[in-house]
Amino acid sequence: MAPSLSTILSSNTWNVKNFVVNEGHGVKGLADMGIQTLPKQYIQPLEERIYASNVKLAEELSIPVIDMSNWNDPNVANSICNAAEEWGFFQIVNHGIPIQVFENVKDATHRFFALPAEEKIKYSKEYSSTNNVRFGTSFTPQAEKALEWKDYLSLFYVSDEEAADFWPPACRDEALQFMKKAELVIKRLMEALMKGLNVKEIDEAKESLLMGSKRINLNYYPKCPNPELTVGVGRHSDVSTLTILLQDNIGGLYVRKLDNDSTWLPVPPINGALVINVGDALQILSNGRYKSIEHRVVANGSNNRVSVPIFVNPKPNDVIGPLQEVLESGEKPVYKQVLYSDYVKHFFRKAHDGKDTVDFAKM
Repeated sequence: MAPSLSTILSSNTWNVKNFVVNEGHGVKGLADMGIQTLPKQYIQPLEERIYASNVKLAEELSIPVIDMSNWNDPNVANSICNAAEEWGFFQIVNHGIPIQVFENVKDATHRFFALPAEEKIKYSKEYSSTNNVRFGTSFTPQAEKALEWKDYLSLFYVSDEEAADFWPPACRDEALQFMKKAELVIKRLMEALMKGLNVKEIDEAKESLLMGSKRINLNYYPKCPNPELTVGVGRHSDVSTLTILLQDNIGGLYVRKLDNDSTWLPVPPINGALVINVGDALQILSNGRYKSIEHRVVANGSNNRVSVPIFVNPKPNDVIGPLQEVLESGEKPVYKQVLYSDYVKHFFRKAHDGKDTVDFAKM
């Protein structure tokens, strides 16, 4: 049972982390109690907060938006490759996925997080029937000095049958539908990116390496009492080959400008658009030509926000390193050959720390 607000405010007598993490209430549980002050466990160090002084307005500068209505136009493929090289992030519109699919999965995300804590905790690390389904909060609570203001449900896709047996009924069908509808978009994006690396054809081995496994996350960012003191997600780059992100209309995603350490650009929500970003695995496979970029999410003081990323990854037992086609011209490898599962374990055993993970794979 949730404690009273007055008990919370005397946090010497109440274990916030236990309530949020171990009892499964998440940050939504805190927000639902109407707390007026951010618990100290969520106050981020000054250097991890975003300030107006280092954020460029979207009118001034923003990531590319690519119209995909004509997939066969060589200009579309060129735009995709240029965006991957120069920005690491872009948005796509007219991609062919019906808007209703987006609305359904956003509604399902709200529906899952509206469940009582005792329902959601059944899917936590301690109680889940499978490692492929994980409800949690923050990123790696045991390794973080300050917690992040986010709850999530992470679903690793094995098969439709496994999803039917283990994914939460509140969101299973909608999450699967979004994944299935995104498959063609993912394939076409990957084909364009590979052509830019001199890879003529995506054979079976390449397909495994580029998109052998997928994970879909449902993210929930509750309204926050002191958003300027915390983060929704700390600065990091993804470990995927590609990430396909559906964001709602609230906004809050920021990306670091490639050639500037201190400038963060907002990624404005566009109705019907998907945000695409290069992950570390693709940066390594492309020998650094395509860039995985640091990004973060700010907390919001007025609204609850949801987002739904699909992480497209190598298979866990694949070895990633610069593709042979990239090195054919005599280019020297920047990265060594790394077992993908080792790379992922390295990422998840520590708090978010920008781009430090990719150094794990450097020569």
